[in-house]
Amino acid sequence: MSELRVTLVQCDLRWEDPAENCRRLEETLGELGSEQTDLIVLPEMFATGFTMNSREMAEPMAESRTLAWLQAQARRRGCVITGSVAIVEGGQYYNRLLWVTPDGEVTHYDKRHLFRMAGEHERYGMGDERVIVELKGFRLLLSVCYDLRFPVWLRQQPTESVHFEYDALLCVANWPAPRCHPWRTLLQARAIENLCYVIGVNRVGEDAKGLAYAGDSLLVDFKGEALIDRPRDEAFIATGTLCRESLREFRDKFPAWQDADDFTLSLEAPR
Repeated sequence: MSELRVTLVQCDLRWEDPAENCRRLEETLGELGSEQTDLIVLPEMFATGFTMNSREMAEPMAESRTLAWLQAQARRRGCVITGSVAIVEGGQYYNRLLWVTPDGEVTHYDKRHLFRMAGEHERYGMGDERVIVELKGFRLLLSVCYDLRFPVWLRQQPTESVHFEYDALLCVANWPAPRCHPWRTLLQARAIENLCYVIGVNRVGEDAKGLAYAGDSLLVDFKGEALIDRPRDEAFIATGTLCRESLREFRDKFPAWQDADDFTLSLEAPR
């Protein structure tokens, strides 16, 4: 219970082809399972690429083939698997991060900050709830791509009885190569300011719009130092370990949280 093994899957994605992307990912994952990892993390919109064709590509939550594939993978491999998918539910479209356990249980987080520069805010609905999941005693805050730029949304919100809401921040992305420096910097900044691990998984390759993605997937510790940092522009699978004892020792040794400012987070839609 003191360690959590996390596998980052940095891959290319075939545009708007869920069946082929799932086939390729299954091949890439090979025999990876509970003997090697506890959590497999796929990129944002891993089934389609970052499509704005939500009306055509979003899958009904209750009948989603991609969700069924995630459930099958989690069951077969005996570990949690997560990634975001274009989903329609209740007449609304979402960029939805799906967290799927080996027993088929599904928790989801709907992306809060929609990337208006691509028109995402016109094609998808905005999430209104922060979601924290637990795995092997570690608490993880879920986020998607553009969320990373908004520290208030991701900030630890302590209570009188709990100093830290979560132990790791998980962010899946389709973050273009021209903005790779902000991506890397923000992953490290979120780790430092929240005294937590950060898991950032991005794609590589080029999409149908001609946008290039360099990957730069990172596993960052609570000091902002990279535990996984592989060469850019390459597809890879890499597994790193989060250590609860190391995290606790650092938080005790460097209790910056005691000087944090109180704040209230509004869930109203931003203007």
